[in-house]
Amino acid sequence: MRGALGGAAATAAMSVVMIAGSRAGLMREQPPKHITRAALPGHKHRPKPGEGVLGALAHLGFGITAGALYGLIAKGRRTPAALGLGYALTIWISSYEGWIPSLDILPPISRDQPGRPIVMAAGHVVYGTVLTLTLNRLNTQHPVKDADAPAVPRPGTRRVPAGSGRSNRS
Repeated sequence: MRGALGGAAATAAMSVVMIAGSRAGLMREQPPKHITRAALPGHKHRPKPGEGVLGALAHLGFGITAGALYGLIAKGRRTPAALGLGYALTIWISSYEGWIPSLDILPPISRDQPGRPIVMAAGHVVYGTVLTLTLNRLNTQHPVKDADAPAVPRPGTRRVPAGSGRSNRS
């Protein structure tokens, strides 16, 4: 749940970067709109009613899901900003050099309009940074009791407080 919250905050921050990039003239339309347009019935490159709102909702859902996955990776621990940054840039590269051009939604980064890759790289840097900072703050405010302990004790074991000097064996 913490990762999902972090993903929502990170997606909101990333969206600000994307909107600023559009207003600065660096990209004509938002990639989530293109992706949603391609998913809706009809020609994948023709505008469709509601694609802007649906694209924003799909982007938020994707960001929340990616944040939740990062939260599972973090296992309730603080993570370095570099890990979140690498995670977000991996999402960007695998999407914009992988499945998005493979489905003929947008060209790969190397053949895209000049401004969009800059905006999207910056947006993913912001996403990874905000995701990590938000999740670290949530994990510090509400630490997991023992992030390495199994949720259900294994047969023949019992939970013993860390540092008590006692064994987990019954």
